[in-house]
Amino acid sequence: MVDPITLEIVRNGLTSIAEQMTSRLIHSAYSYIVREMEDCSAGIFDRRGQLVAESANVPIHLACLAPCLRTVLGHYFSLDDLEPGDILATNDPYLAGGSMACHHTGDIITYMPIFYDGEVVAFAALMVHHLDVGAMYMATRGWGIDIWQEGLRIPPLKLYRRGEPSGDVFKLILNNTRVPEVIENDLRAQSAACQMASGDLVAIMDKYGREVTLRCFEELMDYSEKRTRAEIGKIPAGTYQHTEYLCDDGGKGGPYKLTVRVDVKGSDILFDFTGTDPQIAGPINAPLSATHSAVYYVMRALTDPTIPSSEGCSRPINIIAPPGTLVNCQLPAACYQRMATCHSIVDLIMGALADAIPERIMADSCGCQYDYCNAIHPETGQRVMWGEVVGGGMGATSTRDGISAMSCHVTNCPAPSIEALEVVSPALYLRRELWEESGGAGKYRGGLGQVLAYKILGTDPQFHHTSQKALREPQGFFGGKTGKGGRWIVNEGQDGERILPYAIGDVEFLKPGDTATFYGTGGGGYGNPFERDPEKVRLDVIQGLVSVNSAEKEYGVLLDRGTMEIRELRR
Repeated sequence: MVDPITLEIVRNGLTSIAEQMTSRLIHSAYSYIVREMEDCSAGIFDRRGQLVAESANVPIHLACLAPCLRTVLGHYFSLDDLEPGDILATNDPYLAGGSMACHHTGDIITYMPIFYDGEVVAFAALMVHHLDVGAMYMATRGWGIDIWQEGLRIPPLKLYRRGEPSGDVFKLILNNTRVPEVIENDLRAQSAACQMASGDLVAIMDKYGREVTLRCFEELMDYSEKRTRAEIGKIPAGTYQHTEYLCDDGGKGGPYKLTVRVDVKGSDILFDFTGTDPQIAGPINAPLSATHSAVYYVMRALTDPTIPSSEGCSRPINIIAPPGTLVNCQLPAACYQRMATCHSIVDLIMGALADAIPERIMADSCGCQYDYCNAIHPETGQRVMWGEVVGGGMGATSTRDGISAMSCHVTNCPAPSIEALEVVSPALYLRRELWEESGGAGKYRGGLGQVLAYKILGTDPQFHHTSQKALREPQGFFGGKTGKGGRWIVNEGQDGERILPYAIGDVEFLKPGDTATFYGTGGGGYGNPFERDPEKVRLDVIQGLVSVNSAEKEYGVLLDRGTMEIRELRR
C-alpha cells in the first residue's frame, strides 16, 4: 500500500493535471463556446482506459471519456500501435457496431498515450465541443433525422504522429467546416493541452516513481469504489420505478416515454430502462455512452461529494438499456440533441428514488434549454453563430431552494456574458433577467428561470431553439408545486408576434430585425409551501422572485403592500 500522505498528494496532482488541461484550452480557444461557455472536459486514465482523475467541467462529457477510450483500444488501436507523441481523435458516436463512444459529432475527443520508460502507462483525454463540423446547418442545429445530417464523422485516427500534426487528417477536417480557422486553432490548442498534461504526469512519476504512481492509480479507484458502495448500502433495498416524457407538447410525434426500474440490493444498484420508447427519426436519441454518463452523474449527485471521482465510482452500478431505444440508439439515428434525453434521465432517476431517499433527491429541474442563431454579419460578410445553453431553474431539495438561472445537471456550462456575445455576433441583447414566479412553490422554492431577449442584426438568420417541459412542467416533490414551463416567442409585443410551436423545434428562418425572447423553465418545489419560513417569503417578494399575490395564495403570507411587512399568516 501507498502511505496516505503520498496517495493524497498524487491524487491532487492528477486532478490538477486534468483541471489545467481545460484551463489551458479555455485560455487558448477561438470559439466562444469554449472560451466563454467552457464546453470542454478532461480526464486522466490508466493504460486500460480506467478513469483515475477528472476536471470539474461538463458531467455529460466526463463519464463518456472512459467507455469511448476502451472502445478505441479494443477495436481500433492497441497499445502496441501507439508511439510517443501520438494523439488520437474521434467524434463518431457509432464505433465498433454500437454507441459506446462519442455523444455527437460536435464533440471531438483527443486521447494522448503517456509513455514512461518506453511503455504506455496512462492516457490524457480532452473532449471539446467544436463550433462546426459541417452538418446540414451550422453547428449541427435543426431537427436532423439521421447521423449523416449531423456532420463529418471522424473514426479513431492519429491527429498527431510522433509529435507532428497529421496533415491529411487536418485537411480532411478543415475541408468540412464553415469555420476552418476556428477549428484548426481549437484542435491545435486541444492537442497542446494533452501534450502538456503528458509532461505533467511524467513529472509526477519522476518524483514519486513509476511503481508508486501506478499503485496510487489502483488504490484511488479501489477507495472510490469502497466509499460508493457504502453510500449505496444506505439506500433501502427494493425496486423503484418512474416514467418521464420527451417532446411533451406533442411536437415531432411526441410525447416519447422514458422509463426506469431501479433495483437496490446491498451495495449494488441496477438501472433498467426496459420499456423506454424506440429511437426516433430525430436528434433526441442518446448513445449508450451518454446514458451511462447521465446515470453516473446522478449517482455522484446522490452520494458523498468528497468521494474522489474515478472508475471506482461506477463499479457498483449496472445498466440495462435495450439497443435501438432512446437510451441506446443505433446507427443511423441522429443524436445531436441527446441532452434532452439525458436531462430527463436525471429527473427520471430522482423521481424513482424519491420515496427511498427523500432527503437526498431533488425536484425536477428545467432540463435542456438551447438558444442558437446564426446570420451573416453585416460588417464582415461572414456567417456567425451565437447563443448559449440557457440557464433555468433547478429543483429544490429537502434543505435548500433550487438555484436560479443555472445551466443545470449534466450540462454545467457558464452563461456567456452579453458583452462577449455582442462582440462576436450581429445581435443586440435586450433582456436578461429572472422570470418572476417561475419557480415552483414549496417549503423550499424551485429555482427561477430567466427571460432572455435579443434583436437580430445580421442577414439570413437561422434560429434554433430547445426548451423542455413546456406542458408537463417540472414536478415538485412532497407537496411542492411545479415550476413554470418555458416558451420561445418571436417578435414579442410586435405585429406578427408568434409563440414557437414546439419545445424542441427545427430551424426557424427569421428576418433581420426580428427579436427572439425566451421564458425559461423554472424548477419544482419541495415540501408544503405553507411550511415555508414566512420571512423567506417576504424576502422573495422584496427581491422580485415572488409576487405579493402569490405570497398570499401559495404560501399563506399576507403582506402590507406599502411596507412589505407581514400582516397575517393564513395557513
